[in-house]
Amino acid sequence: MTLVDSRPALQVGPLLTIPNYITITRTLAAVTLGIVALVSGSVALIAVAYGVYWLGDMLDGLAARRLGQETRAGAVLDIVSDRACTAVLCMGLVALMPDVSLVAVVFLPSFMVLDTMLSLAFLCWPVISPNYFHVVDRRVWALNWSPLAKAVNTAGVIGAVAFGRYSLAVTVALAVLVIKIWSAVAVAKLLNRDGPA
Repeated sequence: MTLVDSRPALQVGPLLTIPNYITITRTLAAVTLGIVALVSGSVALIAVAYGVYWLGDMLDGLAARRLGQETRAGAVLDIVSDRACTAVLCMGLVALMPDVSLVAVVFLPSFMVLDTMLSLAFLCWPVISPNYFHVVDRRVWALNWSPLAKAVNTAGVIGAVAFGRYSLAVTVALAVLVIKIWSAVAVAKLLNRDGPA
């Protein structure tokens, strides 16, 4: 398969870059705030922690692109950091608001397992991050890493929870799960087709 598209040069490192410092800082801040929120029983502080996580996630990506510091190592660090933030904050939310347990049961395995596998699948092709997966498969990219897909993936679920719309949150989480399953099958087919004979 020939991948021809405008994309940054395929850089593995360095790891010590401004975007990665932002990733590490936002992860430590969000996880710390999440733990403090859990210990203090503060739902408001969980909301602040989610805000730190999402703002930092946007900033590290923006910095990577603007500074020309997009690397595969940075992409992996970002993916792992997203899982650390999501695991701590989601479990904190469940502990403080047990009514969201069903949402977490649907969303957490989808994000922690299927989305992790999908997000790391970019390493199987010569692309720098999932943000450039459209050169491998445009449909999988559009459903998982386009700006709209990124917003709906987590923010749609948490937003519905924030407004007390637990049924909507479960519905969105189920829709995301179906998309992740479909995408995993599509990526598996790509790997079977593009892999060694």
